[in-house]
Amino acid sequence: MPRKADVKGSTDNASDSAAMSRRDRAQQTRMRMIRAAHLAFVEHGYSGASMAEIAKAAGVAVQTVYFTFHTKGELLSACYDTAVLGEEEPLPPHQQPWHVRMLAARSGRSALRAFAEGNSTIVQRVGLLDDVVRSALHEPDAVAVRENSERLRRAGYANVVEHLRERFGLRRGLDDRTATDLFLTFGGTSLYRSLVLDYGWEHDRYVAWLAETLVAQLLS
Repeated sequence: MPRKADVKGSTDNASDSAAMSRRDRAQQTRMRMIRAAHLAFVEHGYSGASMAEIAKAAGVAVQTVYFTFHTKGELLSACYDTAVLGEEEPLPPHQQPWHVRMLAARSGRSALRAFAEGNSTIVQRVGLLDDVVRSALHEPDAVAVRENSERLRRAGYANVVEHLRERFGLRRGLDDRTATDLFLTFGGTSLYRSLVLDYGWEHDRYVAWLAETLVAQLLS
């Protein structure tokens, strides 16, 4: 006959498993909604994507979408966050493996290669979504989401510039602000879309080009 403590422990474990299962299901449902929204925004634009159609594509009630994200602007923000952080192991860029490799690199060229690899992966995920939001200038929520994304991107690139300057030195006459502008331009979604999506470059070719371009533009 099981002891009282054994029965209690078994009950606690079952409760923990049930709670974990509920959390997992909720997270899976949330991710389905984000994927459906990302696709809807890309295909129909921010204005054209409806919460009802997103809910239908995700296999949930529209009330579930509103309960989870409250507004279409918050749902768009979640799409951006997921594209930047990744789905499997969501981490802010400065904690992602490519950023760690960049900081540990012993040469500026190696550091910028690590940056090009990591940044291009993020740009690949967010590129089409960013294009859609750029065109939604009449939608204040969409404009606010993109402006916040750009503020975060500028702050992150400024930190990369500071690291390069202190560790390897920047090209003579190049100030930090201009160097950050160059990062924003060359590492942005527009160039990736033009070269990879419009002109058919392979992703790896773009990464190699970006790394060499940044070396030429930034390093002493």
